[in-house]
Amino acid sequence: MRYLPFVKQQDNASRASTHVLIEKFSKSLTLLVPKWIQSFSFQNDELVIVIYPEYVLPFFQFLKDHTNTQFKMLMDITAVDYPSREKRFEIVYNLLSPQYNSRIRVKTYGDEITPIESLVGIYSSSNWFEREVWDMFGIFFVNHPDLRRILTDYGFQGHPLRKDFPLSGYVEVRYDDSEKRVITEPLEITQEFRSFDFANPWEITEKKI
Repeated sequence: MRYLPFVKQQDNASRASTHVLIEKFSKSLTLLVPKWIQSFSFQNDELVIVIYPEYVLPFFQFLKDHTNTQFKMLMDITAVDYPSREKRFEIVYNLLSPQYNSRIRVKTYGDEITPIESLVGIYSSSNWFEREVWDMFGIFFVNHPDLRRILTDYGFQGHPLRKDFPLSGYVEVRYDDSEKRVITEPLEITQEFRSFDFANPWEITEKKI
């Protein structure tokens, strides 16, 4: 079966026709690489694909090089922390195909101890993106050439965007006027355990209204 390129429409065509085009694209993609794709869905007229972690490298190489995909640009990498899941981290990749004027979002998953393959060898832009995800979430990217923190200070403890990271942090960084330098001190403020409810984040707001 010939692979169907996805060209995102820019005229006044209906969203229904756009949805049909995306659905054809996703089905064709699933037929080509069925072992790599776990599921796909549609969000805001864009295709979202979930892949198995062990196929990160071949799948992204395919998206970049195949004639009818040409996703040459990796725009962003981020992550989401879901503490209630067995694989708590969802890693999100956003790609752009300038040739077909289309976008695609790819997701995979992992935990604190399972590394994810680095995409630096395929997309050089992933270098700093992966460093940021490592810094904020503690997701390790194997074969990254220089996986260091990029946003937090030297000697920082923990990963701030994890849901179990204390809101107050672990230490206080402040300027000491008597010593004329920046110092780091342990925090004396304690924080109680937080219970997470992902069912409806707006429930409290709705009740107040």
